[in-house]
Amino acid sequence: MNVELIGNSPPMRNIKELIKVVADTALSVIIYGETGVGKEVIARELHRLSDRRKKRFVKVNCAAIPSELLESELFGYEKGAFTGATHFKPGKFEITSDGVIFLDEIGDIPLPLQAKLLQVLQNGEFSRLGGRDVKVNTWVISATNHDLARDLREGSFREDLYYRLNIIKIDTPPLRERKEDIPLLVQYFVKKYRSELNISEDFTIDSEMMDLFLNYYWPGNVRQLSNTIQRLMVMGDWDEIRAQMFPEADDKPLRSGPMDKNLEFESDVKEVVPLKQLKDRAGEYIERKVISHVLNITGGNKVRAAKALNISYKALFYKMKNLGLIGRSANGVNAGIDTNTI
Repeated sequence: MNVELIGNSPPMRNIKELIKVVADTALSVIIYGETGVGKEVIARELHRLSDRRKKRFVKVNCAAIPSELLESELFGYEKGAFTGATHFKPGKFEITSDGVIFLDEIGDIPLPLQAKLLQVLQNGEFSRLGGRDVKVNTWVISATNHDLARDLREGSFREDLYYRLNIIKIDTPPLRERKEDIPLLVQYFVKKYRSELNISEDFTIDSEMMDLFLNYYWPGNVRQLSNTIQRLMVMGDWDEIRAQMFPEADDKPLRSGPMDKNLEFESDVKEVVPLKQLKDRAGEYIERKVISHVLNITGGNKVRAAKALNISYKALFYKMKNLGLIGRSANGVNAGIDTNTI
């Protein structure tokens, strides 16, 4: 996975310098920051600059795995360790020995498992489920959007583990505190999605939209900026983006987007459509339009389309089925899209 740590603001320069200092130390690193600030990018940059760069980097999202399964995911199990354990399975710590394990959302790891994690950090040893002891040399990088000091006071996080994880601490600033990096990030994401989505080279973020970006709060941080640019490049809904970012602004259009003509309503309609029904129909239209467009540029490849849309393959399949796109051409005209049905 190719990643880049984008930014020349003072806090980002400090982070880059700190990464260079600690990359070869194998000291425990914890990365703090709000959701979407790029904590995983920092972890991968630590791996890339370390002497473990040719070894594995494995990410484990501690919040996404049920607590009863997390122990076996991290530490593995022996055959017969529990009902259903029909074969030996190594855990992520064992797989990444000599490499890097990135424990994302470390603040969500359950208390009973924290003691076992502490053992690994202290002496590089643990016991697989089923009893066999394992020795590893795994560099642990963790990340959280929690205030672990508060969790510690509230009793949901072990004090000894807290201090073991906090040997090297990296605070990642939210995007609103490094707005001078926004133009660089915009340039990076436009180039990235041009390549991935086969978007025309003439797509640009003009000065008016850039001013909006620079004045927006960005609660979702870099991830939200990335998704916003991707949406603009696929859908071209400039006015909708502007209205969502600054709902208190006047109704003057920012620009005429490529979809405007498809969303116009005749002024002499004979009846008023209920707002909820109109919203549902508009939402279906937009989803149908976007999915058809992405399928078209991916040549009908649903796996690539799902990845570009940031949804699962299964979710894409059900959306296509519900929108009447199954078995039809990926081209918007031939996929049964009727622009007069809104």
